[in-house]
Amino acid sequence: MKTLVSGSHGLVGKALINSLTPDGHEIVRLVRNKPLDPASLEGIDVVVHLAGESIASSRWSEEKKHEIRDSRVKGTTLLSDTLAQLSRPPSVFLSASAIGYYGNRGDELLTENSAPGNDFLANVCVEWENATKPAREKGIRTVHARFGIILDAKEGALAKMLTPFRMGVGGRIGNGKQWMSWIGIDDVVNALKFLISDQTTHGPVNFVAPNPVTNAEFTKTLGRVLSKPTFLPMPEFGVRLAFGEMGDALLLSSQRVEPRVLQQTGFSFAQPSLESALREILSVDKRR
Repeated sequence: MKTLVSGSHGLVGKALINSLTPDGHEIVRLVRNKPLDPASLEGIDVVVHLAGESIASSRWSEEKKHEIRDSRVKGTTLLSDTLAQLSRPPSVFLSASAIGYYGNRGDELLTENSAPGNDFLANVCVEWENATKPAREKGIRTVHARFGIILDAKEGALAKMLTPFRMGVGGRIGNGKQWMSWIGIDDVVNALKFLISDQTTHGPVNFVAPNPVTNAEFTKTLGRVLSKPTFLPMPEFGVRLAFGEMGDALLLSSQRVEPRVLQQTGFSFAQPSLESALREILSVDKRR
């Protein structure tokens, strides 16, 4: 298939392309800030839209928050409008979203049918998903991939944790009771490929493993895998002092999310449990 990928240099984009290319798929990279030529999209079979300003690269100033929102909402609106104009539109439009959609929900078990939250990230996710409306109305099967915490040894949240944990100065964040809904990068790629092939699934899909854990459990498990102590917690005031609003949203917020749609459609997780996932991810990293 001819597959258009935006955000092709990000964690998920690179992994997906590395998996699709050996299978013989033709990859077209959509470059941000480059004019979008509708004629060049005619004949595209699949669109995987992953582009967006990083939410974890710096503290959230008002300017940064505008960049986060606009890069997702405006970019998705432009792409969706363009796809809707095509005489030969793609069969499927996989557009990134995030479990930030649900906001901070404590111990509540969340599925794709749960209501959105009302904080900054939740509002961004709602607008982000709504921006695909032109493609949906054109009849393009549209999937909103609500990504959880993606585990990879080289990039993302886990990669940032590894240095302090390997130095023996890792620990829980806040009281450690907040839920972390995670997924290994291999399962992300496999789930995207599964949904490309699937002919019926549309709407929101939670990209999380079936076994979320609390931050305290994640901390203990990572320490055990690395054979390092984990007795230096970061208190809530320290998180807010260091990271501001971003710290509340990314480190203290609790989302206990279930991958109900993936499970109901028959997707099989290669890494369903945290400890085995971490051991595999970190052993692959050593072999690189």
